[in-house]
Amino acid sequence: MTQDTPALEVEVIQRLSALGHTIATAESSTGGLIAKRLTDISGSSACVLGGVVAYADEIKEKILGVQKQTLIDYGAVSEPVAQQMADGARRLFGTDFALSVTGIAGPLGATLTKPVGLHYIGLSAASGTRVRRYVWQGDRDHNRAAAADAALRLLLELLDGIE
Repeated sequence: MTQDTPALEVEVIQRLSALGHTIATAESSTGGLIAKRLTDISGSSACVLGGVVAYADEIKEKILGVQKQTLIDYGAVSEPVAQQMADGARRLFGTDFALSVTGIAGPLGATLTKPVGLHYIGLSAASGTRVRRYVWQGDRDHNRAAAADAALRLLLELLDGIE
């Protein structure tokens, strides 16, 4: 990022504010990092309504409405769970958009089919919900930061199509 290029979160807040749109977050592996980055920006209260750190499956179910059977069939780190988390956050907060993140930040938690660095990022909007899969090769801090960046970029891509 150069001095002339605003941080992703600055651009997100500026664009959401200009459009009069709101956002919420549902975060697991990032532990609230996306919400923190957004609310670090002055004026964010106009568009950031709230967020849920749903680290435990029980919270994903009870607060965000993730189906227990989805967790059983696919596991917490999966595309369907990211989708249901994003949809649940948008419904819970009544926002225009909601971002979700579920993943394995590391260094522990990997399985044969789910490596450290695997993340699913969801974006729920009135037009539908999209989920992207990523695998990063960094340490815990890198993987979490990369997931937050990717989530903010996903929202900016959607906003590009609205403006």
